[in-house]
Amino acid sequence: MVNGARRAFHFAAAQHIADSTTRITAETLVRKGVVGLTDLQNLAPNVTIQSLMGTASTNFFIRGIGFNDYTQNNTSSVMTYIDGVAFPLSTMAAGMMFDVEGVDIQPGPTGTTHGLADSGGEVDIHTADPTAAWHGGVTQDIASYARSRTDLYVSGPLTDTVSFRIAGQTMHGGGWQTSPANDTHLGNADEGALRAKLRWHPDEKTDVLLTGHWVQDNSGVVVGKPVVNFLPAVQHIPTLGYQQADWDLRPQFARLIGRSPDTMPSEHNTFWGADLKISRDLGFGTLQSTSAYETEREGEYTDQDGTIYASGDQYRNIVANAFSQELSLKSRDRQQPLQWVAGMYYNRVRMLQQFYFDFTDYKPLRGYLSETSFNQNQQTFTQYAHISYRLPYHLTVFGGINHEADDRQLIGLRTVHFGVNDLNFHNEGAAANQFTGTVGVQWQATRTFLLYYKMSKGFKPGGFTGNNTVVQAQLTPFGPESVLAYEAGFKSDLVPNMFRLNAAAFYYDYHGQQYISSYLVPSYGPLGMFVNIPKSEIWGIEFSAELHPLPHVYLTQNLGYERGKYQKFQALNSSATNAYYTTHGVWQAVYTDFDGVDSGIPKLTLNGSADYRINPFHAYELETGLDWMYRDSQALIAGGLGAYRLPSYFLMGAHMTFRPVSDRWSATIYASNLLNRQYFVAGGQATTTYFWIPGPPRFIGGRFSLNF
Repeated sequence: MVNGARRAFHFAAAQHIADSTTRITAETLVRKGVVGLTDLQNLAPNVTIQSLMGTASTNFFIRGIGFNDYTQNNTSSVMTYIDGVAFPLSTMAAGMMFDVEGVDIQPGPTGTTHGLADSGGEVDIHTADPTAAWHGGVTQDIASYARSRTDLYVSGPLTDTVSFRIAGQTMHGGGWQTSPANDTHLGNADEGALRAKLRWHPDEKTDVLLTGHWVQDNSGVVVGKPVVNFLPAVQHIPTLGYQQADWDLRPQFARLIGRSPDTMPSEHNTFWGADLKISRDLGFGTLQSTSAYETEREGEYTDQDGTIYASGDQYRNIVANAFSQELSLKSRDRQQPLQWVAGMYYNRVRMLQQFYFDFTDYKPLRGYLSETSFNQNQQTFTQYAHISYRLPYHLTVFGGINHEADDRQLIGLRTVHFGVNDLNFHNEGAAANQFTGTVGVQWQATRTFLLYYKMSKGFKPGGFTGNNTVVQAQLTPFGPESVLAYEAGFKSDLVPNMFRLNAAAFYYDYHGQQYISSYLVPSYGPLGMFVNIPKSEIWGIEFSAELHPLPHVYLTQNLGYERGKYQKFQALNSSATNAYYTTHGVWQAVYTDFDGVDSGIPKLTLNGSADYRINPFHAYELETGLDWMYRDSQALIAGGLGAYRLPSYFLMGAHMTFRPVSDRWSATIYASNLLNRQYFVAGGQATTTYFWIPGPPRFIGGRFSLNF
């Protein structure tokens, strides 16, 4: 009687595709408590998705390739797509993980079948579409620290040819961090989101889908814990518990940024957008047009020194929009040996950014309030094509090509040190024009065993360091990066519906890796700056297994192991430079040749689950299970050790769900971070300290769902 949809292994068709994509069902997302993009790293091998300084902005890394968008004005090396629409600014995708049908995490170079070229991979989020029959549901989730999450949706037909879907989510509470110095509670969620879809079938060959969404996020952020202090004679690192942190906001700074003096570290973000998809069956192929417009209005206050001193308080204001247009034509008959797709993608981004620092207690070098502002324009035009041909003996060859032209301008950058000086800088521009592609072969050795090999070239355009700027050299554009990727793997259902094992091995020849390093201004201090690493390499293996070894028992396990090495890289040694300043009180650049040094990516990542499902009563199902994940240590700077390296950690979770087989309702109790481990999920430096961002403690909660 156990529900068959939960019994069978999913994605049977994908077992015949030559890729190593991790595909995640909506049920798995709910069971694992995925409500944000960063939660996805716990479900796939060799994947790192981290909050930027504890904020709503997100950095993505797949197989060691990614981009730490410290200045929030560049394209990620791992592109986020929502319903086929690219989000070139990752912050725009915040708050969208609700009413989700599934997620695909695709490693390696992309861009020959859709969208934009990229070097590291994609995160594809698929939200639920309108249905031909009436459906609806509501879920209420309540947990520790007064956390509340509510999801609801309704979907159905309006006429014979028109259907709709409306979904929403609210999140409140859950703040587990406190500040003894300010007697405040930090990190409470305060977020609401809506999504509406309208589908029209004017005839059997035409489909029109209009989608709109809105997100308002006023949530608090988690404050970092300082681990290195560069001004020991002036300020000290607080001695606090794991769930405690320090911060401050001076009234003068609050007036400058136009916020209340009672403002705590938090977001004040609004995102909205719409897209229109039109597809037409032409008989020989399907023509599809996708037009999209996305906006971002971000107001973010963070304390980036994690102390009660005004030496790293930051407020960032971003107003941005992105317009994209894609036109594609692809083969229609999936039974034909020749399959093909060709298309074009245009993307345009406009951005205005201001960010403010309170350096009042950063003495003697600064001691003032600061504002940096700029405009940035960017546009990208891509053409792509991909074909595959099925040969005799179950062989298939495939290949694709992408051409991308990108240009961007940094305009009117200005830095004001209030009461000291006003600095204006020349405009900068960057352009890139490159071809990328892929070729490969797959062999369906048996009905349940696939072997494949492919080679790909990936590409990502360069950009600018839109940072606190005091000298023109900081604005030198960083160049594009490219990667030559080699991958071999297999997919197998060794015992159908009982044992599935997929595995892959890869080698990346990495050129021009885009990396956040530091630029030292001797009279000012180090400032974050993007540079290109001339040459590096990454190699690794990964596998995913699903087992149903005994009645009622279901197991999953992902494993990823990867190693990276700099082959040609000379840069400022941040740890040595910081140590010199701490000892001597003078900023002195220390440069190091990092040739042959390990790149510090997490070597081992593990995640899995074990579930037991039975029917204690007729037509009812009881499921109980455990899940786990392990993440190896991660260097925060080149050659980073000690305080400059995030420690490894292991987490466990548990859940128990009771529901009828009809799925009309369900009741769940669960625990995350079951062992109440103390761990850190990200880190960085803005001014006078180096800090780590702590992860959530144990949460115990319950969830009740109704569906019709």
